[in-house]
Amino acid sequence: MTPSQDVDTINVPNIDPEEYDNSDTDPLDELPGEVEMSLFDHLEELRQRIFYSLIAVAVGIIGCFFAVKPIVQLLEVPAQGVKFLQLAPGEYFFVSVKVAAYTGLILTSPFILYQIIQFVLPGLTRRERRILGPVVLGSSLLFGAGLVFAYLLLIPAALKFFISYGADVVEQLWSIDKYFEFVLLLLFSTGLAFQIPIIQLLLGNLNIVSSERMVAGWRYVIMGAVVLGAVLTPSTDPLTQSLLAGAVLGLYFGGVGLVKLTGK
Repeated sequence: MTPSQDVDTINVPNIDPEEYDNSDTDPLDELPGEVEMSLFDHLEELRQRIFYSLIAVAVGIIGCFFAVKPIVQLLEVPAQGVKFLQLAPGEYFFVSVKVAAYTGLILTSPFILYQIIQFVLPGLTRRERRILGPVVLGSSLLFGAGLVFAYLLLIPAALKFFISYGADVVEQLWSIDKYFEFVLLLLFSTGLAFQIPIIQLLLGNLNIVSSERMVAGWRYVIMGAVVLGAVLTPSTDPLTQSLLAGAVLGLYFGGVGLVKLTGK
């Protein structure tokens, strides 16, 4: 056998280039069931999901408008001892529309969230899908907890301050429109503030900020909580601002604990 034949008979291992390239790929970073879609297909799907969401919101608002009276009465409970006045024609009507809009948006938010998830789900890896369920559930529960916290603690504390201040000087006659602007803004700003642990959990699991760095910036967190309490609360009384700032601090350090539990 000639030397050239010896060279030809050397066994070379069969290497699959794709298998070699994927050997170091974490299965959790893969896209399961990836489906190729054109840009126009994505835009069409986005248009449909926005349309479905708008229809759901419209139905929710209309339904809440026909049942708005008990909702208004429920929101008036914290202002015990105050008489509400309609200072302009149609003021209560526009208040009813505003209350129905906020309530309808809250009631239809799970459907809107479902449409958002279905749109972004094909582009998420297995790792990202694993945290999607806890994030969505936790965000919903925390938003509801924020509404309850504002209704039971923040709003009564703020109203008690305003009612007691100057009670022997002026009679408490409030515009119903201004009152509901105050209540609705405080409810939703508190619900949004309660999303802080969810944001921390996302930042930690995406390896953007570690729990150690979150703890290291505690001085800035305290300052930010005070500023956030002053900005989000429509009232200027220190009690309401302190309650919200304390809640923000508790949520932040609770979020740090959650991030640490996940090993980040």
